[in-house]
Amino acid sequence: MIRFAIVGMGHIAKKHIDAIEKADGAELAAVCDTNPERLRDVSDVPVYTDMETMLKENEQIDVVNICVPSGLHARLAKLAARYRRHIIVEKPMALRVSDAEEMIRAAKEYDVKLAVVHPNRFRPAIRKLKEAMERGMFGKLSHANATVRWNRNQAYYDQAAWRGTKEFDGGVLMNQAIHNLDLLLWLMGPVKAVQAMAATRLRKIETEDVAAAVVEFESGALGVIEAATTIYPQNLEESIAIFGETASVKIGGRTANFIETWEAEGVSEEERAKLIDEINADPFGKPGHQWIIEDMVQAIRENREPIVTGLDGLAPVRLIEAILRSAETGTRVQLSE
Repeated sequence: MIRFAIVGMGHIAKKHIDAIEKADGAELAAVCDTNPERLRDVSDVPVYTDMETMLKENEQIDVVNICVPSGLHARLAKLAARYRRHIIVEKPMALRVSDAEEMIRAAKEYDVKLAVVHPNRFRPAIRKLKEAMERGMFGKLSHANATVRWNRNQAYYDQAAWRGTKEFDGGVLMNQAIHNLDLLLWLMGPVKAVQAMAATRLRKIETEDVAAAVVEFESGALGVIEAATTIYPQNLEESIAIFGETASVKIGGRTANFIETWEAEGVSEEERAKLIDEINADPFGKPGHQWIIEDMVQAIRENREPIVTGLDGLAPVRLIEAILRSAETGTRVQLSE
């Protein structure tokens, strides 16, 4: 069994615990939180209020799952690496490119595996879209759209002092839209340049609650990004759409799980209808966190890189940093030549 420890017992920790319980070859070995109140109901594994103490005392731990506020990810990941524990870190892997790069260097220096939680890659519709793109179904790519129109009201941000802060949380791009931006990069490839605007329109927070950007990919294709937590009165949609010379596909719904459009040259109406019916009948599939946990188990056993690596986690952080820099300066920001 590969034994996991969870650091940070907030909302997202529940998904990690459930994934570990369901994953083949995985076992929960410990939990840690600086707030003892969050540990009161944990009775079946050792509990700790200090991560370093946990790593020193509990030699059973193989992997540390970091589920604390985003601004703390880098420090705790580097600590886990020094104790030669493998790492699964929640999104975003860090709030700054420099911190993400330090995490990658630490994992390499201490020869541990580093995986980043971008579970949306494992949604059935997204996996089918990725397969279609790898087969060349779209021909020459024209452009793509990544849209997150969600609601996070003021009460959401007021739940904890760190929410909406630059130091610990980030704004709509880093917190809510980063999953969709990961998909955009995974599907379309690296971004060459970006021009953007961002604002804090409705929420009393330090960071942006709405942002819009136009990107140029290294392939020459274009992209449009829209992200907001200001949608009234509830989440409206998360979608990703890809357009090429021989295909148009949109994955949508409130959380980008459903095929809304699937048009492709050479695909009959019967084939198209069957695909859409099959995916939309079971749009969620196995939870993404379980995919991440099971992949880490296999990565350790096979001594290979995780399926979502530190470099994968770095890419959307770099894009968001460029979007915010463009918005601040009013200039086009170049990411590559």
